[in-house]
Amino acid sequence: MTTPLTSQLLQGCLYFTTNQVTRTMTKMADEAFFPSGLPPAYAFVMIAINDHQGISQKELGEVLHIAPSTITLEKLQTKGLLYTEQQGKQSLIHSTDKGNALQADLEAAWINLYRRYSDLISVFGKQLTKQLHQVSLKLEK
Repeated sequence: MTTPLTSQLLQGCLYFTTNQVTRTMTKMADEAFFPSGLPPAYAFVMIAINDHQGISQKELGEVLHIAPSTITLEKLQTKGLLYTEQQGKQSLIHSTDKGNALQADLEAAWINLYRRYSDLISVFGKQLTKQLHQVSLKLEK
């Protein structure tokens, strides 16, 4: 049981609150993307690759706002969804026909997730999402 002081501290803490939101959103995203056969993190990697054929791992990291070294592609390659092509010193990432064919399912899952959380937080959600994105960009600097 929390005391009023603990409750006040936790509710007023951006770190605690964003982690709480992250846990809830992760659960919702896992459910939304389950029919696609890909976890949300891999789904967003595929969406980005489908949209940027021939992207480098560095550019993919920039698109997804994550360190390129943390992007693992082996599982997607094993599933036959993408392949890499060496061009000089650079490795470029392309989706296969199978990976491209998955795009509609990934977009449907994203729309399903968006509608689900939008229904819960209404119009306030769009504004909140934009503000959180701006906060994230500022904190990255």
